[in-house]
Formats: sequence, C-alpha cells, structure tokens
Amino acid sequence: MIEIASARLTAAINPHGAELASLRDPAGRALMTDGDPAFWSGRAPLLFPIVGRLAGDRYRLDGRDYSLPQHGFARRRDFALVEQAADRVTFRLADDAETRAAYPFAFTLDATYRLEEATLWIEIAVTNRDTRDMPASFGFHPAFAWPLPYGRPRAAHRILFDEPEFSSLRYIGEGGIAPDRRASPVEGRTLPLSDDLFTADALIWDQLASRGLLYGAEEGPQLRIRFPDTGVLGIWTKPGARFVCVEPWWGIADPAGFTGEIWDKPGIQRLAPGETRRFGMDVTLVD
Repeated sequence: MIEIASARLTAAINPHGAELASLRDPAGRALMTDGDPAFWSGRAPLLFPIVGRLAGDRYRLDGRDYSLPQHGFARRRDFALVEQAADRVTFRLADDAETRAAYPFAFTLDATYRLEEATLWIEIAVTNRDTRDMPASFGFHPAFAWPLPYGRPRAAHRILFDEPEFSSLRYIGEGGIAPDRRASPVEGRTLPLSDDLFTADALIWDQLASRGLLYGAEEGPQLRIRFPDTGVLGIWTKPGARFVCVEPWWGIADPAGFTGEIWDKPGIQRLAPGETRRFGMDVTLVD
C-alpha cells in the first residue's frame, strides 16, 4: 500500500489495480468499506476497458470475438508507480502481450490520487496510443462505509442529489441490461437508503441530471461526491453489507441479447489515435 495524507484525510492506494483501499478522517475513522469477503472484497476498483458485463463475456471487433471479464481487466493488473509525494501519487497501466490478447490496442491508463485538506481528488487519464480508433469505457466503483462512523444508524443515511432526478432507471435483468425501465425511488432530490432497494442488484441512472451528491445522515459529517465527467451512475450494495457504492460510469453493461460489434455497444466511446480523455471524481468530508 502507498499512503498519502493531508491535514484532514489519509488515503491508502494499492498498486494492484491502483485501487483506493482506505480513506480515513483525522481520528483514523474509516470512510470506506472494510472489504468483508462475506459480502464483497472489493473497495474501489477501476473499471476499464468496459463497464459491467458483456453478453456471454465476449465482444466482437472487426468480425473477431474477444473475451473480457466483467468490468474489464484493469482491476486485476499491477500498475507501475509513476510519481509519489506526501499528498499525491500517480500510477500507470500500459498495454502488454496479455492485455492485447483480450483488447488489441496500445493504451495507457493513468490514475492520480491527490489530497487537499478535506478533499480527495481522483483523476483518470485514458490515452489511445494505437494507430487506429480505440473503443473504451471507464467507471469508478468506490464503496463507502454504510453507516459512516459518526454514530448515526444505517436507516438515517440517504443520498441527496444536486438536481431532482425524475427519470426512470435501467436495471440488470436476465443476460444484461433489461429492455424495460423501472420507476425511480428518488423523492425529488432524496434517495432514502435501505437494503430493499438492492435486492435486484444496482440502481442505474442513464439519464442523470446531477453531477454530484451528498451522502450520509443529515446530522453529522457527510461525504460530498462529485463526478463532472460521467453521465451514468450506479448505486449498489448487497443487502446487509456495511457499504454502499456510488459508481460514476462512462459506459454501461451490454443490453440483454446484444450481438453487435463493440462500436454498437451502448455507452462505448471512440478515442482517436493519440487522444486522451480524463475523468475526475472528488470526495470531500463535510463537517
């Protein structure tokens, strides 16, 4: 683990997956999941080059089939340490023979974590180093402590969106994203959190108005979470778990029964040769 710190926060990042492993307040209280394998051992994996699951765990490119696991391979790879200081660190994943067998493109994926007072800034840079257009998606998947460590029960926690969220939701059905939609449980801007919301997997907004939200109980410290560069949001947990994931995505899982080329996959993005796209997420502890 590599630790960075500010006067208000301490973060630890695992070079395996460049995954944020912990975020703690000045008293050492954990703001993220404890990674209990009884529910989910992940903490904050980076999703690349796909988000979600492919139909049959396979995609088609130029008439050839390739295999990728759910959420891609970045979370299972060791990243190289590029830069390190007391309050920031940058990791890099570059293509190699193993990645090119599943995803035949030259790329770099840089992940920078920076602490400034009570805010953790995360910046991801995806660069197409190939000589042809590159299809890609990216997603954040951080799991925050539910309840937060400030004495309020799980039932008191809610998500308060920046904007009213009236759109219906997508959901994961048999074999992928279901063709129909479900009514939103958001009440204006407020999503009261309960285990019942997640009995059928994640809540997925693909017509999101907000680019930020507040998470926690109304009384006591909360987390201000911003995601200015991503227009899809998943919120997920397993009933009874001590975490809730707030997942800004630049992409989405395959629709059920999808058989097209990867360029036709909903949420896939096209990067030109030499192009870099950046995605930011920041988390602020608000007293």
